[in-house]
Amino acid sequence: MIDESSSAERKPVYLDHHATTPVDPRVLQAMMPYFSQMFGNAASTDHLYGNEAAQAVDEARAKVAELIGAQPQEIVSTSGATESDNLAILGVAERHVSNGKHVITCSTEHKAVLDTCKNLESRGFRITYLPVDRYGMVDLNRIESAIGSDTILISIMAANNEIGTIAPLKEIGRIAKRHDVLFHTDAAQAFGHIPLDVDEMGIDLLSISGHKVYGPKGIGALYVRRLKPRVKLTPQMHGGGHERGMRSGTLNVPGIVGLGEAADIARREMADESTRVRELRDYLWRELQARIPGIELNGHPEQRLPHNLNVYIPGVQNRALLVQLKHVVALSTGSACTSTDVEPSHVILALGYDEARAHSSVRFGLGRSVKLRSELPIDAIADAVARLRCMT
Repeated sequence: MIDESSSAERKPVYLDHHATTPVDPRVLQAMMPYFSQMFGNAASTDHLYGNEAAQAVDEARAKVAELIGAQPQEIVSTSGATESDNLAILGVAERHVSNGKHVITCSTEHKAVLDTCKNLESRGFRITYLPVDRYGMVDLNRIESAIGSDTILISIMAANNEIGTIAPLKEIGRIAKRHDVLFHTDAAQAFGHIPLDVDEMGIDLLSISGHKVYGPKGIGALYVRRLKPRVKLTPQMHGGGHERGMRSGTLNVPGIVGLGEAADIARREMADESTRVRELRDYLWRELQARIPGIELNGHPEQRLPHNLNVYIPGVQNRALLVQLKHVVALSTGSACTSTDVEPSHVILALGYDEARAHSSVRFGLGRSVKLRSELPIDAIADAVARLRCMT
């Protein structure tokens, strides 16, 4: 049994890094001066305060750009990946409507992409929702076959937020280029965790969210290619013409600085951190297999994010398990944006599984909050599963 009196004195082990990450202390330190000392508006460059802010924004953009092989001028600041997805998809659709009204995406995309595509459908656009295999991989031949003379955009996420499957971005980029179709990827879960290169991968638009990479919430970015081709978007926010006219609004200077610092830390430490969390993830998976009969992996066994583990636990309702473990470990059943929804995960269903599996799947997201194997509450998880199975 879990000793709630003692566990109440300490917080649960945090294994929900896909939902959000704690702000790295180095990121917070970099941000602090821009709240009260260097507080200028980056668009008011007629004086020192505005120039300080503008310079900080430029330096932060350069750090974000360097991590994905882009140019600083190609980084547009947003409030997060959801806004970036909307700006990319709606911006392309509205700007290029005279060239066609067809968009290709995938059935396992984040709701920020799927719901935006649904909005386009209501406005007369044609959307192709490609299926995936049992590992969450999209078929490259299906992508190419779906392209028509009216196709203007392909939007496939870099890495799935629930099952961690990594898409073959370079191959998709090649297909898009062969047919002169723009390629957008939601890289919220991939940015800072796996290598990304927009030129090598043929990516024209890429969405980023700060709080998935140990930066602050409420800040993100959209990479928009400037050359070969020069991507043009219809803005979705108006008033002031900020961000080269693509996204109006006073710049969130502390947030932009924080995202830049988070990107710089990731650039320096990503390789070592990926190795560390992968080893921790693989250890967790081995131990869970040894202690929980019938447990199975969701997603690709190899082409997956290093810090992701999504498992199916037969005979156990995932929400019941989370309740049992709430004082011990912070876990998720899937996307944080739909965590209050009792509907089964659309991602697990898209893999070809039934609702029972979707309701019995749990996501572990490892990260910097967990340093040692001994911190993983494996015994508590296994005991909770055994108790719940005895109840059924």
